[in-house]
Amino acid sequence: MISDMKPEDIVGDYKEVTLDLYQSISRKILYTDIETPYPDGKLIVSTTTPDGVITHVNQSFIEMSGFTEDELIGAPHSILRHPDMPPAAFQDLWDTVNKGEKWQGFVKNLRKDGGYYWVKATVIPNIRNGKLEAYTSVRRKPSRTKVDECIELYPTLF
Repeated sequence: MISDMKPEDIVGDYKEVTLDLYQSISRKILYTDIETPYPDGKLIVSTTTPDGVITHVNQSFIEMSGFTEDELIGAPHSILRHPDMPPAAFQDLWDTVNKGEKWQGFVKNLRKDGGYYWVKATVIPNIRNGKLEAYTSVRRKPSRTKVDECIELYPTLF
């Protein structure tokens, strides 16, 4: 289950918004303007059920998100949804992977402390015996040029 963010978890001054997430979930988001730079040479890896519930995370995911493994496992992947991300980006992701295709894009993720980090994400459907079993997502460090392009583009997509 996903819960509202708590002021005591946030570092620095924050803004508040309520987001309507996938599967009719609403969540109070507390977010700051503090970016955590993506470290060189690290890959963030996670696996979810077909409906987006996290079943596996690696240590890099735990470190970058600021959540514990116990907080992540069983939570919807939208726990990382930053309010600056346009819904159209996630619609494109779901439309693509639901066709059994690989999706790639640039995502601004929300940290538990209210900060954020940018990733270049690849989401791959895991098909076994013709049936969708899960999704695997691998995130890597994006180029600053691409991040800057997204910072300009994403507000126009709301």
